[in-house]
Amino acid sequence: MGLSTSRDGILALPLAVVQFFDIKGTILTGEGRGIPMLRWLPEDVSPYGPGIDSLFYFIYYITAAAFILVTALMVIFLFMYRHREGRRATYTHGNTALELVWTVIPALIFIGLGFASKAKWEEIKVRMPPTDTVIQVTAKQFNWEVLYPGPDGQFNTADDKQFDNDVRVPVGKPIRVILKSKDVIHSFFLPNLRFKQDAVPGREINTWFQANKPGKYEIPCAELCGFGHSGMKGWLYVLSLDDYQKWVSEQWPQAATAQSPSAEAHS
Repeated sequence: MGLSTSRDGILALPLAVVQFFDIKGTILTGEGRGIPMLRWLPEDVSPYGPGIDSLFYFIYYITAAAFILVTALMVIFLFMYRHREGRRATYTHGNTALELVWTVIPALIFIGLGFASKAKWEEIKVRMPPTDTVIQVTAKQFNWEVLYPGPDGQFNTADDKQFDNDVRVPVGKPIRVILKSKDVIHSFFLPNLRFKQDAVPGREINTWFQANKPGKYEIPCAELCGFGHSGMKGWLYVLSLDDYQKWVSEQWPQAATAQSPSAEAHS
């Protein structure tokens, strides 16, 4: 209980700062109107995206503030301590209190970010939600091989179907991904879902994502993997539940036909 409470408290700091600037990078005015900022991030359609964006913006604003402060002080000191005829340099030992401040404050910020990042990492990488939709994605130079297990739910059987650079999933449902690589290290990247996972030769990596909005989203490779790296791109199609079932029936018509008499008998 104590650990959970402390972790929530640490997360509250970056979330509070980002809420002031708005989760999508908008400075909020007194009347609640917003001034657009930092619009380079793509639209987020994942359940864990807001937490990732919060950490990103929190780090961004802290870094920007530190940059402005250091640059301003540098310019001021250059002016104050510029060379003047007849002016002699003086020795100074330093300021212990000031040195403690600029050491302790950044240390506390880094510790807080560490705990906040750990909580989000566990949510994404450790706690995988239950799901009945599993796909296998194998990376190779220079495309994504996407394997569906078919109606039997098992890979490496006769009803498996493979698609190149084409992933179809239902909206609002967790998708378990078994990630592999045939040759070099690739990185399976879904910018709109704030999802990125390296594919390593010789390893099977289990991970998951969930898309909460229907649409077409790019799947680039985010790891330099060879001469054709820039052209290694696939597409994620997030379909409504009805459209996804229709697509499944088109790919495995025998299974759909076999299920129909059973459904009629139960009705």
